[in-house]
Amino acid sequence: MPFIQTRTNVNISKDKELRIKEEFENSITLLGKNVNWLMLEFVGDCNMYFGGQEKEVAYVDIRLLGSASKEGYDRMTEEVTNILSSELNILPDNIYVSYLEYDNWGWNGNNL
Repeated sequence: MPFIQTRTNVNISKDKELRIKEEFENSITLLGKNVNWLMLEFVGDCNMYFGGQEKEVAYVDIRLLGSASKEGYDRMTEEVTNILSSELNILPDNIYVSYLEYDNWGWNGNNL
């Protein structure tokens, strides 16, 4: 089960959110994961600062049950950066992506 949380100080209109959602759904296969288990969260208009300045910035946290390859992570970071840069006009060097891998993930009253 992948979970992608996107936080940004940029406003995300519903139309943009739906486009980003669709593009993330298409991209999750880069990590060897299935869109049927993908959970997404979008949080726009956050109070975010970087380097002491208020500028357009995004932080994307990607969590996985299991793991992915180094190449998959590299390609996913590139794809996430391209999507957010294109859809939200955030400079690529202001987009940060982190990954966490889990061996245990609870769902439906059990651990997977």
